Amino acid sequence: MQSRSPASRTGRPRSATADAAILAATREALVELGWSKLTLGDVATRAGVAKTTLYRRWAGKNELVVDAVAELFDELELPDSGSLAADIEGVVLQFAAILARPEAKSGLMAVVAEATRDDALRERIRASVVDRQKRLVLEGRSRAQARGELPPEPDPDTASRTADLVFDMVAGAVVHRTLVSGKPVDEAWVRGFTLVLLRGLAAEAAHTTAG
Repeated sequence: MQSRSPASRTGRPRSATADAAILAATREALVELGWSKLTLGDVATRAGVAKTTLYRRWAGKNELVVDAVAELFDELELPDSGSLAADIEGVVLQFAAILARPEAKSGLMAVVAEATRDDALRERIRASVVDRQKRLVLEGRSRAQARGELPPEPDPDTASRTADLVFDMVAGAVVHRTLVSGKPVDEAWVRGFTLVLLRGLAAEAAHTTAG
C-alpha cells in the first residue's frame, strides 16, 4: 500500500495553533491507546477540531503519527560541554530518554514497520526525523573542529558521508538498545559507546589524512 500524497489546496491557510493541538492530541492518544487503536476521529475530538481538518493536513494516520513523533525529536539539543565526548554523551542520553517515552516508542515502531511496504512513508520518516536531526551531527562536528578535536574535512562529499555514518551509528545503536533489546541506555553504556565511536572517528581521520 502506498501513502496518498497530500493534494494541493487553496483557501484558508493552515493554523499553527490547530496543527500544534492535533500533534499534541496524537501523542496523547498514542500514550493512552497505542498505535493500533488510535483513530483520526479520536485525535480530532481530543484536539477540538473537525475530522476533515485532519484530512486537509495529513494523508492518513501514519503520516500524522510521523509528524507527531518528529516533534519530540526536535526537542533534542546538543549540549556545549567543552568536549566532543561529553557532547555526544549528553545528546545520546537525551535521545534515549525520548525513545523511552510511550508515545515515541509505540509511534516510531509502528510507522517504521508500516514503512517497510510504503515508500512514500519511508521518505516522510527520512525527511521529518532523520534529515532534521542530522543538524546535531553537523553542529557537534563543527564545534569539535573548532576546538581541534577533529580535523577539518575540506572535501564536501567526504564530510557528508562521514556525517551520515555518524548519525547512522548513533541512531542505530540507541534505537536498537532501547526499542529492540529493551536494555537501559545508562551512563555506563553511553560512556562505552562514545569511546568506541570516538575511536572510529580517530581511525577514519587518520585514514583520510594518510590517503
